[in-house]
Amino acid sequence: MSDSNPILFSSAQSIEAYQQAIEQSTQAVMQWLKQPEMYQGKTVAELRDRIKLDFNPKGLGNEAAIERAVEFFLKDSLSVHHPQCVAHLHCPSLVVSQAAEVLINATNQSMDSWDQSPSATIIEIKLIEWLRTRVGYQAGDAGVFTSGGTQSNLMGLMLARDAFFARQGHSVQQDGLVGDLRKIRVLCSENAHFSVQKNMALMGLGYQSVVQVKTDEFSRMDLNDLAAKIEQCNANGEQILAIVATAGTTDAGAIDPLRAIAELAAKQNIWVHVDAAWGGALLMSEQYRHYLDGIELVDSVTLDFHKQFFQTISCGAFLLKEARHYELMRYQAAYLNSEFDEEAGVPNLVSKSLQTTRRFDALKLWMSLEALGQEQYAAIIDHGVTLAQQVAAYVKEQPALELVMQPQLASVLFRFRGQVQMDNAGIALLNQKIGDALLESGRANVGVTEHNGVTCLKLTLLNPTVTLEDIKVLLSLVERTAQEVLAK
Repeated sequence: MSDSNPILFSSAQSIEAYQQAIEQSTQAVMQWLKQPEMYQGKTVAELRDRIKLDFNPKGLGNEAAIERAVEFFLKDSLSVHHPQCVAHLHCPSLVVSQAAEVLINATNQSMDSWDQSPSATIIEIKLIEWLRTRVGYQAGDAGVFTSGGTQSNLMGLMLARDAFFARQGHSVQQDGLVGDLRKIRVLCSENAHFSVQKNMALMGLGYQSVVQVKTDEFSRMDLNDLAAKIEQCNANGEQILAIVATAGTTDAGAIDPLRAIAELAAKQNIWVHVDAAWGGALLMSEQYRHYLDGIELVDSVTLDFHKQFFQTISCGAFLLKEARHYELMRYQAAYLNSEFDEEAGVPNLVSKSLQTTRRFDALKLWMSLEALGQEQYAAIIDHGVTLAQQVAAYVKEQPALELVMQPQLASVLFRFRGQVQMDNAGIALLNQKIGDALLESGRANVGVTEHNGVTCLKLTLLNPTVTLEDIKVLLSLVERTAQEVLAK
């Protein structure tokens, strides 16, 4: 082992090397945060040409390796903390979350067995218990931290599938899938996350199994069409595994009518999973918690903390209403979760997760809750929702801008129209070019998406430090950029 790069250990040499590396990296981040630009503006081609792998046989040492990472990665990174970085559900992170990462990385805990993560296991279990109370579930610890929404959605759909077959006396875990699989269906809205299709494909049921339900003018699942789709499936001899409701669609931030969906599904014994990867933050809200009315009735819930909970990536959770359904994925491995340990009351999380090796990401949420307190946490979550409403009102007042849809969470869909004589296709292309030009310049990152076939721009207002004045500056920049594009 190199003298300049020892393994993290209790030796004086190791501790000194650790301190130096952390200090050097911290100083670099502090300098990077001070730069005024959101992005240095290098193109894909420029980055491909600039970044080369040229490993030294004898190694460069820690200091040089960090310097090169700063030069080739950090300096060319997008600053998600910048007030004009508003394209995606990509949040700035709390300082205490960054501090938690230091502890997580240094201890290198793995959550797949008690003897690898003793205190971490208990902290995660207690956080799951607490999150369940926020949802409105009964007391218990059925749930687990995950890498994010896609994994949590997969767990919800997988357990819905296995519970469906279990009711027919068949174990998917033991015997695999049986029957006419082309008759299996999952219902979700037209604006549900793409991970529904992705996960159904992963489970061997394919995109064809996903039936999309129409949405209303606010991108929420249409209850009448949902009832019609259920009736149609029944008439066709198709079997519905689950309904996936969305609490916070990616673009519109739409929240489906959770209570009504759950009540309709209950009549036919259909599993309901709620993808609350974004809107789940409202569990902490003081002003907008009622948007999630009925979430306590559903069978499983996805939460993401690296969105409006302001945690570093990655950090998500899956919550399961009935603990008994976890039996559907139980597996005993003598080296991880032996029956002997289980009978002795040793807690073990590996049976609750699709992952084996897993980071202690729960620490970030725990430290953030302790540092901020529930009131302050609620305030920074509510800020984004309120700001979106203020921005929407301002957009309506601007003659050159058009509000595409009234916001529901912390996103605003709009487009530039100006006084230009263009058809819809021309307006669509213009707004696409505005978004591209802003990112290329390094001045701002504004989302480009579609809503009901209309190409528009998107502001995702997750940053609790951003004000209406900041957004006015950004919208002015949008208008100037539009004029620059039109002048070419």
